Amino acid sequence: MNIRNIDVKIIEEKIAELFVSANQTLPESTCCAIRNAKCSERNQLAANVLSIMEDNIEAAKELEIPVCQDTGMAVVFLEIGQDVHFEGGSLSEAINRGVERAYVDGKLRLSVVRDPLYGRKNTDNNTPAVIHTEIVLGDKVKIIALPKGFGSENMSAVKMFTPSAAEDDIIAFVTETVKRAGANPCPPVTLGVGIGGTFEKAALLSKKALARELDDINPDKNYAELEKKMLDEINKLDIGPQGFGGDTTALSVKIEKYPTHIAGLPVAVNVCCHVHRHLSVVI
Repeated sequence: MNIRNIDVKIIEEKIAELFVSANQTLPESTCCAIRNAKCSERNQLAANVLSIMEDNIEAAKELEIPVCQDTGMAVVFLEIGQDVHFEGGSLSEAINRGVERAYVDGKLRLSVVRDPLYGRKNTDNNTPAVIHTEIVLGDKVKIIALPKGFGSENMSAVKMFTPSAAEDDIIAFVTETVKRAGANPCPPVTLGVGIGGTFEKAALLSKKALARELDDINPDKNYAELEKKMLDEINKLDIGPQGFGGDTTALSVKIEKYPTHIAGLPVAVNVCCHVHRHLSVVI
């Protein structure tokens, strides 16, 4: 078996590049979803708001400035090939150095406080990042950078259903989560929904679901249909872009699932604003 050595300095460089780029340029699938929503929106005020969002996204890209003032807490997903060996120092320290470079040198807003309860003093470099790792086959490393703003993060929810819960119960919970959020998460939102696992696994699944492109289709036809049902119900709420009403309360719902215990059915909803930021690279 051949082991591939990767210097952590490469990880640091890629992290710095990803977080700057993710904050300045949205994925094409998100831009397309907003454009399509504007064209199909029956509420003229809502269509105008979507048009302004388009202009803002394009201006950020051209001027190389953040799409939103909340440039997020740095969430990093690493899919690490089991044939990879990192050299040159600590992997987690390299990731945090990359985040610091992105946010300090890239002049992105610094939003992380050192202690969540007492003092809440800013770390002044947007670290530490929230790092999730997964070991996979091969000798590659996939990095997903997901800057997560908290106007939408604060609207997220987890519910521990019993196995007797039906599909309609889960749709109702997801829809109610969006209804309760109202205009707070800067709709139209994108939702990541995690179903299964344990309490924390469902939340993690919902976060990783936000790394999917808006135009991809769930490979499981049952869950692809469930995503559509959830989206349809949410868009009946008439919250609309920025809360002004209309057909477009959500752009997309993405579901990730995992096996669970016979006695449980955890469901998590991670809410993302219309600034659906994520970017990845494979090394």
